[in-house]
Amino acid sequence: MLDENEKNELEASEKVNKIISKPEQKVGEVKAIKVDEANEAVDEIEKSVAESAENDDSKEDESPVVNYDTFSLEELVLSLKKTLADNPVQKIKSQVEAIKSAFNLKFGKTLAEKKAAFLAEGGNSIDFQFSSPIKSDYNQLLSDYKKERDVFYKNLENKLNDNFVKREQVIENLKNLIEEADTSTMYKKFKEIQDTWRSIGAVPKSHYNDTWKTYHHHVERFYDLLHLSNDFRDLEFKHNLEKKLKIIEKAEALSQENDINFAFKELQDLHKQWKEDVGPVAKEMREEVWQKFSAATKNIHDKRHDYYKEMRSKYDEIIEKKQVAINAINSYDTSKNKSHNDWQKSINEIEKLRQIYFDAGKLPYSKSEEVWQKFKKATKKFNAAKNIFYKQEKNDQQENLEKKIALIEFAESIKDSEDWEMATNAMKKVQSDWKKIGHVPRKFSDDIWKRFKAACNHYFDRFHEQKNAVSKEEQAVVDIKKEFLDTLKTTEVTTKDAVLEAINSWRDLGRLPREMRHLDGKFNKQIDKMLESLSLDKNEVSMLKFTNVVDSFLAANDVRKLDSEHIFIRKKIDEVFKEIQQLENNLGFFSNVDDNNPLLVNVKNRVEAHKDELAIWNEKLTYLKSLDY
Repeated sequence: MLDENEKNELEASEKVNKIISKPEQKVGEVKAIKVDEANEAVDEIEKSVAESAENDDSKEDESPVVNYDTFSLEELVLSLKKTLADNPVQKIKSQVEAIKSAFNLKFGKTLAEKKAAFLAEGGNSIDFQFSSPIKSDYNQLLSDYKKERDVFYKNLENKLNDNFVKREQVIENLKNLIEEADTSTMYKKFKEIQDTWRSIGAVPKSHYNDTWKTYHHHVERFYDLLHLSNDFRDLEFKHNLEKKLKIIEKAEALSQENDINFAFKELQDLHKQWKEDVGPVAKEMREEVWQKFSAATKNIHDKRHDYYKEMRSKYDEIIEKKQVAINAINSYDTSKNKSHNDWQKSINEIEKLRQIYFDAGKLPYSKSEEVWQKFKKATKKFNAAKNIFYKQEKNDQQENLEKKIALIEFAESIKDSEDWEMATNAMKKVQSDWKKIGHVPRKFSDDIWKRFKAACNHYFDRFHEQKNAVSKEEQAVVDIKKEFLDTLKTTEVTTKDAVLEAINSWRDLGRLPREMRHLDGKFNKQIDKMLESLSLDKNEVSMLKFTNVVDSFLAANDVRKLDSEHIFIRKKIDEVFKEIQQLENNLGFFSNVDDNNPLLVNVKNRVEAHKDELAIWNEKLTYLKSLDY
């Protein structure tokens, strides 16, 4: 009968022999490899193991990062707040970076839109300022996150250093144990030392490998000196060999793994197990087992090297595309820019080059920093030239402000005049001169416009009020126009010339008193109805309707309505232009779609429809500008 220890020894021996006897696993048949290359692969994995050991307590979680592209700015801030509140600070780097990327992109677009609107209204680029409560909240959350991270990693650094001191002491204890060589107690004490070593946490990566090698060296010394219990020692060697061969099996299987990053992480864990969890093997087998593990490590290292070589090639292509955009920005000529419109055109062209840079693709930080600095330097060169222009423009705007204030003071001085002919002519000239003066600093533009408009409206309200007393002659005009309108409603008109003749006849009948102007509205509706019944192009009909209405405002000398029409048309032009820009931007998402795709066709049709609409609005604006009022 075998006792329990003999049974365990026999089972372990048989198990190890089975593993060694497999042709592909036989320790003595390790494939020949270049020692230098194998060592290089092992050195790399050992460095990564050291880093991962240090970062055990600060590893990122494996949960997938949310796609924040569709989130609003408010939703992104709420997500950041919740992420910080619900998770350890060391576990959320990837989530925070994803939120930062989405927020910066969206806020950048918002900022660009606000700036474009500011410039479109006559503002100077150098004066542009924009603040947002949501941005302030975002900045505060990021600041809190960075402070928490700093505190965490400072504490982690202290903990790692404490662990290093503890491990050094364990090594000293092991050395003392070997020196004392008390065979009656040394094995028990050795086991206690091993347990203590394993209970100590991570150490700084700069000390990890040296500390482990020193410890492992003395562990091997201990086993080599344990000559009084050879059978027991040999059994432990066999157990350790079994564990190491299993680790080698797993490492060799990882060479078939398609996910390179996963394989590398698993290999890190196997190296850590090899070092931390498994003791030495028999002295005569140590080199062979280690060479086999090194060979498996090299296979994975080579695959990873090839993978990143391919990635570097892709990164080089991205860098080349980005460099093309940088060169174009660097060589951009601004010397011919003489006006605000010239600079607006240049700003739009530079923005397109900037977009080419960003659309080229993303790069890792190690690759992006150099090209990003070149990009910043190129755009800084352009912005410096732009700022010089707008600084001078700012001086010009100050002069314009002084001119407009002088016109306001003059308008206010005659707004209560009873000399209607003199004051009316003077007010019209003041309004004409106002339009000829350029932009003023934005912070004054609204106030001086309101003040100028108030003076003009005050005068013209008085002017129209005194003209609203209905005379006999005016009543005759009312009566004859009512009769004409009634007749027109029953007349069948079949040509454009007939409609135009009706319009001219209406005006020849005379001007309606102010309180009867609603008859003009009814007449205009009848003209619209008649035009729509003709076989005319819809744009021509729209233009005829418009000129009829505007001409009636001009005939009535209604400057306020003409100005309102001018503002309305400009607003419509801006709205349609922005809609076209948005649709054309959307077309960029159809790069790989068939031209007959219904959705693509629909977007293209909408773009063309908006362009037609924009053309008619521009034609209306041109007509309005041609009027002398």
